[in-house]
Amino acid sequence: MTNGKVSPESIRQTKAVLEEIHRITTQPWHIMEICGGQTHAIMEYGLDQLLPEKINLIHGPGCPVCVTSLELIERALQIAALPDVIFTSFGDMLRVPGSSSDLLGARARGADVRMVYSPMDSVRLAQTNPDKQVVFFAIGFETTVPAIAASLLHADKHGLKNFSILPANVLVPPAMQAILQSPDNRVNAFLAAGHVCAIMGYWQYGPIAEKYQTPMVVTGFDPLDLALGILMTVRQLEEGRVEVENAYPKYITRDGNQTAQTMINQVFEPVDRQWRGIGTIPLSGLGLKEVYSHFDASTRFDIQLARLQESPLCIAGSVLRGVAKPSDCPAFGTLCTPTNPLGAPMVSAEGACSAYYRYHKVN
Repeated sequence: MTNGKVSPESIRQTKAVLEEIHRITTQPWHIMEICGGQTHAIMEYGLDQLLPEKINLIHGPGCPVCVTSLELIERALQIAALPDVIFTSFGDMLRVPGSSSDLLGARARGADVRMVYSPMDSVRLAQTNPDKQVVFFAIGFETTVPAIAASLLHADKHGLKNFSILPANVLVPPAMQAILQSPDNRVNAFLAAGHVCAIMGYWQYGPIAEKYQTPMVVTGFDPLDLALGILMTVRQLEEGRVEVENAYPKYITRDGNQTAQTMINQVFEPVDRQWRGIGTIPLSGLGLKEVYSHFDASTRFDIQLARLQESPLCIAGSVLRGVAKPSDCPAFGTLCTPTNPLGAPMVSAEGACSAYYRYHKVN
């Protein structure tokens, strides 16, 4: 842990926490960090290599770009190719491969595809381009939804008829349940994502932890936060306790941001969602409520999808389910690289394959 972003005091504290983890660990445990940002931090600082050999960190599906279904990406590509459409998205999404192309490829072929930093950027494009249809690719976990809801409420208030979203947001708790229900599940405990819980709190996790007898600990993203989260998780496992604990109290409360939750619930409702490489997870996505359904690009544009096919060489689904490591893939680092990705986890800044490639993880 020599990264200049970490203070000497934080390094000292992290080493002390790691020593305590070594001291109390007596059994093998499989702990999944649900968030791709946490995966990258773990790889960057080598935390997985500093833990006891009996602790195996499993990388979960917490990369919304990675789990966006092939169907939605193909729908996005076809909408973007339509005349008089400005198609907007966060940057990571532009390079995620569909069956035969990505959004950057669509732009190279003449589509008006633009990267934005916020859905409100797309609303402003709609206001300044009244002769164009502006579509925002609404991806992300619960963290991005308040801003998307706010943009829709703004567009509705100002009567914008040329703004819409392609809904693709996904929810963390149903994904946790899907993993725990899977016949190949090996997760003993979860590290929950701090930024998601900042919005939604962690009150939803208690029933899941109890039902599946799986401890959960909310944690952050720097080495000390992650080490503390792992320590609290291992303590629960070693003591036979099942609780939802908060290792990130400086930013997270049990109830979360209720103002943001109210806005989300005003605009969206849970829907079944297809997760790339995983399949359909019931009530794991957010769709527009009927009163705002006129902002749904998937119904505004008449799109017919051809047969879709993933690369037969890519094992992204197994990686996203936590049953394989990126380095288990025979194409990893050779046929599949960040400049020539076969699957979404090699593209996204939160993808596990990208983290392994960037930080030279080979085992």
